[in-house]
Amino acid sequence: MDEQGGELLRGTLDLLVLRVLAEAPMHGWGIGERLTALSDEVFLVQQGSLYPALQRLRRQGWVQAEWRRSENNRRARYYALTPAGRRRLGIEVEAWRRASGAVERILAWDP
Repeated sequence: MDEQGGELLRGTLDLLVLRVLAEAPMHGWGIGERLTALSDEVFLVQQGSLYPALQRLRRQGWVQAEWRRSENNRRARYYALTPAGRRRLGIEVEAWRRASGAVERILAWDP
């Protein structure tokens, strides 16, 4: 969701970034594009939300970053999941499934 249609909760964006990085290291623009594509354009991640999330994940030790050359031969910062980030992803996925199941039960409730 973009900033007009609603915001991703901070923890949700962090979870989605960790999940995308579990597949391969990527630069920030690539992460945003991948999230948009995987969500069938439901999530249009703004750079102003993505980069603070990446910095937050770095501070937590769940993501590491290094400068490399991109596909276009431009200098870009690539982000990769750390072992601690992989463990955190598992914890976050479990918590998400538990919470989303509870929300679904509440939405399905028919008094």
